[in-house]
Amino acid sequence: MRVVKEAEERRNEILDAADYLFVQKGFDGTTTKDILERVGIARGTLYYHFKSKEAIMDALIERYSDRIIGAAQEIAADKSIPIIERIIRVVMALDIGDEGGKVIMEHIHKPQNALMHQKIQKVIINSVPPILTEIIQEGIEQGMFSTPFPFECMEMVVAYTNTIFDEDMVEMTNEEIASRIQAFVFNVERLLGAEEGSLMPVMRMFGSKDGDSKE
Repeated sequence: MRVVKEAEERRNEILDAADYLFVQKGFDGTTTKDILERVGIARGTLYYHFKSKEAIMDALIERYSDRIIGAAQEIAADKSIPIIERIIRVVMALDIGDEGGKVIMEHIHKPQNALMHQKIQKVIINSVPPILTEIIQEGIEQGMFSTPFPFECMEMVVAYTNTIFDEDMVEMTNEEIASRIQAFVFNVERLLGAEEGSLMPVMRMFGSKDGDSKE
């Protein structure tokens, strides 16, 4: 057990060093030699844990994914937060906004990293609908929503937002984005059987992120 623990600690040291260097120098500008020097290990030790720089990035993506999904689950479970606010907070938690996250997002959006981009999308589409469904189920019990298909509704919502609002998938002007957001909220209210206008705070949240949709 001691060896396993030490191996895990070393692996995390490599990931921490790579995360720092990717922020400072970018993924392409960072070499394995840079990582070796920052951690203070031999090349063989690095390759024992990771076969390549790309494998390190894969592991960082997995770590970021675990972190943001965990944060979303924690928010969803906090019943002291009103339902609509909880939905907004869960969505906001999925936004990798720190410097390391931005480097990762820039990296996976490169054409040569389409498979990595697909991995992130798979994590979101498989992990987020169940989290949101728990909140929607509470809303149904409280009379806020009325749908026999809470999970399927959230699956549709996540699949739509994960593609239409992905700049790599669909190119839109600011006006088109604003129109899509308005249509999105309009239709989600109907999918959930919610009172008209009850999800407008969600629209304002989208607008604040994009900087253009204003009421």
